[in-house]
Amino acid sequence: MASLDKPPLGTSTVKWRFPDIHPEGRKYTLIAAAIALLSLFVWDFITWPLVFLTIGVAAFFRDPVRVTPQGEGLIVSPADGLITMVERVELPPELAGPQALGEGSMLRVSVFMSVFDVHINRTPITGTIRHVIYIAGKFMNADFDKASEENERQHIIVEDKDGQRIGFTQIAGLVARRIVSFVKAGDMVVGGQRVGLIRFGSRVDVFIPEAYGVEVALGQRAIAGETILARKGAPRATGIAQ
Repeated sequence: MASLDKPPLGTSTVKWRFPDIHPEGRKYTLIAAAIALLSLFVWDFITWPLVFLTIGVAAFFRDPVRVTPQGEGLIVSPADGLITMVERVELPPELAGPQALGEGSMLRVSVFMSVFDVHINRTPITGTIRHVIYIAGKFMNADFDKASEENERQHIIVEDKDGQRIGFTQIAGLVARRIVSFVKAGDMVVGGQRVGLIRFGSRVDVFIPEAYGVEVALGQRAIAGETILARKGAPRATGIAQ
């Protein structure tokens, strides 16, 4: 009989696997693959470029598994990409007011997604979706500061169990032409859960409440659902207008 003095050693393993393709992108991948196949019989000289295009489309809509940090008072990145802005700004009108994030200014962290990044967006906290506000607009470079005011965008506000609200904004870019939402007001979400995507290059802004300290820096790479952007009670970063 085995001894019960010590717990048995774990035998589970985790193996790497190719990321799944999100259902939103499967039809585009199949269309690209069909065109590549058709080119074999019509324009065979462009078959290989079309094969690479098909691989690129599949890669764009890849949906890898993410492991979200557990704990109270964490705000995780809703997007993969580069931290391009960490600055205090006036709240957008759609996020201002007593039923939204309050009044005045707030620290904003911007994550820029290139066409090579994963474009599935995730909720930064666990809670209830209070507002989903879509606004039609332009399609200028999402890395421009004024893109947050003029581009097509979608604001989402999530409220945690303590009543703390976190707002984040999906912003379409120069090539992006559609913001796809997976959630609606009233939905319950778990931190790191998929809430939408933006096609072909874009940006996500996260508005950080006063009680939180930012834990990322300009130029850092963020991973959606995994990178901690801010932590409640953490020291405020130096060099940022507070």
